[in-house]
Amino acid sequence: MNSITIVSILFISVFVSGIAVLFIKRDSSTFLKLILSFSGAYLFGLTILHLLPHVYHGAGQNISTIGLYILGGFLFQLVLEYFSQGVEHGHIHTDKVKLTAFPYAILISLCLHGFLEGMPLAGQKQGQLVFGIALHHIPAAFALASLLIAAGVSKTKLLLCIAGFALATPLGYLTSIEISENAVGDLAPYYNKMMAVVVGIFLHVSTTILFESGSPDHHIFNRKKIIAVVVGILLSLTGLLFGDHDHGHHQDHNHQDIHMH
Repeated sequence: MNSITIVSILFISVFVSGIAVLFIKRDSSTFLKLILSFSGAYLFGLTILHLLPHVYHGAGQNISTIGLYILGGFLFQLVLEYFSQGVEHGHIHTDKVKLTAFPYAILISLCLHGFLEGMPLAGQKQGQLVFGIALHHIPAAFALASLLIAAGVSKTKLLLCIAGFALATPLGYLTSIEISENAVGDLAPYYNKMMAVVVGIFLHVSTTILFESGSPDHHIFNRKKIIAVVVGILLSLTGLLFGDHDHGHHQDHNHQDIHMH
């Protein structure tokens, strides 16, 4: 999957979902919860099966401290959620958020969240991760647009805000490529640590989605949620099984390059 395709998928999925709130009834929460459960399980599966092992594999002699960066990412997302009010999880709390003014804190923290989520896309298994992030951002964009409408934002400003959020993850992806190729200063040695921080963010987001996406009507929604979660996990597992050969080949190639140097 080339960069243009990745950027297009990430941008279009968020932008279309955001402007869809102008045409779709916002009381259809069951469908959004199913998407949340599926994407949360898929993102959790990818994190555990691919990103986490990859981060530890690339830690080298720092393997004993890499967990601190993962915990740091987890706690950092906790702070971001305080400002975003859980919008990145698809939550809409118009009754709890003061909407007398433009919600700058929510928009900024959400864009920062999206930017950081785009960084692991410079690694392998891009297709799976792009799919997981795009699904996860659909309800997030829907929730953000709903909050902006509740705040009395004009349609022009709404479109600009949704476009800004839609650009955040592609910018994170492109920035990560620059860093990994050592094109921006000498930051390449810290690339794996940055990925560890993002892994912590993914763990927080995916587990929060899984724990909260079925509430409060979990007695009615539980069966569909379980099916969505199982499908998400199986899809991430299938991607791992089909991707093992390429991943192993890439690692062998890297080892050969190291020996040559």
